[in-house]
Amino acid sequence: MAKETVHPEKTIDALTGTETTGHEWDGLRELNTPLPRWWLWVFYATIIWSVLYWIVYPSWPLVSSYTRGVFGWQSREAVVADLAGLKVARGAMLARLGAASLGEITTDPKLLEFARAQGKVAFADNCAGCHGSGGAGARGFPNLNDDDWLWGGKLEDIIQTIQHGVRANDADTRTGSMPAFGRDNMIAKADIPVVADYVRSLSGLAQPSGADAARGRKVFSDNCATCHGENAKGNRELGAPNLTDAIWLYGPGKETIVETLTNGRGGVMPAWAGRLGADTIKALAVYVHTFGGGEK
Repeated sequence: MAKETVHPEKTIDALTGTETTGHEWDGLRELNTPLPRWWLWVFYATIIWSVLYWIVYPSWPLVSSYTRGVFGWQSREAVVADLAGLKVARGAMLARLGAASLGEITTDPKLLEFARAQGKVAFADNCAGCHGSGGAGARGFPNLNDDDWLWGGKLEDIIQTIQHGVRANDADTRTGSMPAFGRDNMIAKADIPVVADYVRSLSGLAQPSGADAARGRKVFSDNCATCHGENAKGNRELGAPNLTDAIWLYGPGKETIVETLTNGRGGVMPAWAGRLGADTIKALAVYVHTFGGGEK
């Protein structure tokens, strides 16, 4: 660590001709080099600028308010004015959107374009956190681009889901969940891996032996076919997925399916009615429907 020595006398450095400050660190004396004059003037100008800014614009917090400034201008009021202007500019189209049925929106090119633009913004603000910015989803969050719909992919189905959610705190929410067959002892522990292999075989992911296949089919028929159907094609009335395709909400691995059979699943889709306006929900439904997987 450098040791500082203070000399009462100030000397002139022989090499630079600059006076020293009297401070010395391990034999190195500090030169008293002044700041450049241009830098000082800029520094003084910023101080003057800040004082003028405090006077002209809102700046200082008070107990329950803040100083308004002699101009009386603030960015918040400017944003409010811009939003009000935007609302006026969009007023006619918003009125058309609110009055049109879902079918009418899809057959009117201008109205469809407007609804998609509105829906895109609403989706980014409210839905992208779970479904991704492009609607591709993630583990446990459905991909909205494909044609695999747990509750139906028609415009009416989509708007119902957006409005009332799935397993949400809403009187009209969609209900239905995957039971915890293993945890609640509805299926014997030894049968869980067997039926998991059988389920994976439905989409070509496993090839259980004859005895295990027959056993898995029997367990499936006794416990799972009620919701998923004997052909395992699913049931949209219950939100039961099709188990014969290659689309897996939580993943196709055996361990994942064993976990699902053991402890069940019950993801929640929020109910947006009451949080978002009816026009926004309608635009969202149209936007999601046009991702590519929407049904007629």
